[in-house]
Amino acid sequence: MKSAYIVAFGLLLGQLIKPTDSNAHFNQLPDANAIADTATSPQAPANWFNLDPSDNRIQGVSTEKAYEYLKNRSSKTVVVAVIDSGIDIEHEDLKDKIWTNEKEIPGNNLDDDKNGYIDDIHGWNFIGGKDGRNVEHDTQELTRLYVQLRDKFEGNNGAKQQKKHKEEYARYQKIKTEFEKEVNETQAQYSQFQQLYQAFQNASTIIRTHLNKEDFTTTDLMKLNSSNQQVNQAKAILLFMAENKFSKESFAEGEDYFIGKLKYNLNPNYNSRDIVGDDYSNINQKNYGNSNVTGPSAEHGTHVAGIIGANRTNNIGIKGIADNVKIMVVRAVPNGDERDKDVANAIYYAVDNGARVINMSFGKEYSPEKAAVDAAMKYAASKGVLLVHAAGNDAKNTDQENNFPSRKLASNQEIKSWIEVGASGWGGDGQLLGDFSNYGKKTVDVFAPGVDINSTVPKQGYKNNSGTSMAAPVTTGVGALLLSYFPNLTAEQLRDIILQSTVKLKDVKVNKPGEGKKTELVKLEDLSVTGGIVNAYEAVKLAESMKEKQ
Repeated sequence: MKSAYIVAFGLLLGQLIKPTDSNAHFNQLPDANAIADTATSPQAPANWFNLDPSDNRIQGVSTEKAYEYLKNRSSKTVVVAVIDSGIDIEHEDLKDKIWTNEKEIPGNNLDDDKNGYIDDIHGWNFIGGKDGRNVEHDTQELTRLYVQLRDKFEGNNGAKQQKKHKEEYARYQKIKTEFEKEVNETQAQYSQFQQLYQAFQNASTIIRTHLNKEDFTTTDLMKLNSSNQQVNQAKAILLFMAENKFSKESFAEGEDYFIGKLKYNLNPNYNSRDIVGDDYSNINQKNYGNSNVTGPSAEHGTHVAGIIGANRTNNIGIKGIADNVKIMVVRAVPNGDERDKDVANAIYYAVDNGARVINMSFGKEYSPEKAAVDAAMKYAASKGVLLVHAAGNDAKNTDQENNFPSRKLASNQEIKSWIEVGASGWGGDGQLLGDFSNYGKKTVDVFAPGVDINSTVPKQGYKNNSGTSMAAPVTTGVGALLLSYFPNLTAEQLRDIILQSTVKLKDVKVNKPGEGKKTELVKLEDLSVTGGIVNAYEAVKLAESMKEKQ
C-alpha cells in the first residue's frame, strides 16, 4: 500500500515545480537539519487518536471516556491477528501484549500442536524461507501480471498464442501499457524528487550563510528581512516545506521509496519466491515459510500493533486502544504488493489459531488469485471473525476503482463481518480527512484517526505515521475493546455497533481527499457509508444498550 507521505509528495510536487521552467524553479522549501519549531504548521496533539471530540475538542475516538464508562467491569482477553510486515515482539510497549501459542514448545524444531507450522510461538511468517531467509521487497502485482503475460505472448510461441487467446492478448496490451507508463512516471518523479531535494539543500545553505549560524528555526526564518531576492526565495522555500512537514527524515523516506520501487517493485527480473522456496503455482499450498515474525522491515507492522494494543498501564510510550488484547503476528506483507496466496494462508492461520479480529493494513489494484482470498474471507466470516481493512492511500474513489482485498466476492456476495476504513485527522489544521485517503460512499464504511498517529516502531522507538494503515488498527482496537467487555457479540453485531455508533458530522463539510490546496468541501456522508468517525465511547454505550435488551 502506498505510503501517505508519498501521496503528499505527489500532491505537492505540482505546486513546487513550475512545469514551464526547464531549470525546475521552486516556489517555496524545510531545512534538513534544523527547522526545530513548527510555528507555521499546527501539530497533532499528543495521543490525539484516544481523545474525545466533546471534552478535548479533538476528533479522536474517546478511548479514555469509554474506559471511564466501563470502570470496575471485568473483561476477557481477545486475540487480534495483525497481518502485516512483521512486528518487533521485544518492544517495551508490546512485549507483554504479544500472543503466545501455549501448545508449541519453543525451539525444538517440532510441530508440537500439529497445526502444520513448526515453532510458531507468536505467529507465522509466510514470506520467509525454511533456510531462515526473509523477503523484504517484492514486485507489484502489475509487474507480476506483466511478466506472466509477456512470457506467454512474446516468447517463442507468442504469435500463435496471440491468435489463440485474443481477449487475453488484449488484456496483456493494456497491462503492458500501464506497466510501462508507471515505470516512466516513477523515473520522472524520482528525477523531480532529486531536484526538489537539491533545491532544499541549496536554500538551507543560503540561509545558513546569511544568518551566519548552522542551526535555525522557522521563527528565525519568519523574522528574517532582506532585500536580497535569493535569500527571500530561500526563505519562502524553507517555510513552505516546514508548513508541509517535509524534513530530513521525509526526504530519506522518499529516497528509499523511489529506489525500492525501481529496483524491486517495477523490476520484471526480481522474484522474491526464490527466497520463500514454495511452489508458487500451487495456490492451495499452505505449510511454507518460517517462524521469524519480525522480519527485516517491521516498522509498519509494529506501528499498527501499537495503535491496537500498546500497554496502557506501564507508564511509558503510548496507550493502545484495547487494554486486554493479545496480538498474533502473521507476516505476509513485503515492501511491494502482498501476494494473494500469502494473504489467504495468513487469514486461515489467524482464524484456526484463535483470532477474533484480523487487521489488514494493506491493499493493491490487482488480485489475480482473488478466488483464494475470497474463500479465506468466507471461512473467517463463518467462524465469527471481524475483518478490518484499510481503504488505501491513493486519494481515489473506491466505488469506481479497485482496491483489493474487498468485502465484495466474485459471486457478488459480500462479507458481512467486514469494515473498510478511511483516514481522518484531528481537525486542528482545517483538514478533517487525510488528503491521501481513499473514499467511497458505497465501499468505505467509516473514517478513523489516521493522520500523524504516534505509535511504536522497532528498537524501542516511537514515531508519527499517517495512512489508512493507521486508521484500520484504530478501528480494530475499538473492536477488540468491545469484544473484551461484551464477549458474546457476534462479528456481525460487532461490525454493526461500530458503524451505527460513529460520530456523525451532518452540519460539517470536510475536505475531499486528493485536492491538495484546492480543497473541495463535501459532506462526510458523500465519502462513506456511515458519514461518521469511529468512536469507542459511543460504541460501548450502544453495546451496553443491546445487552440490556437481550
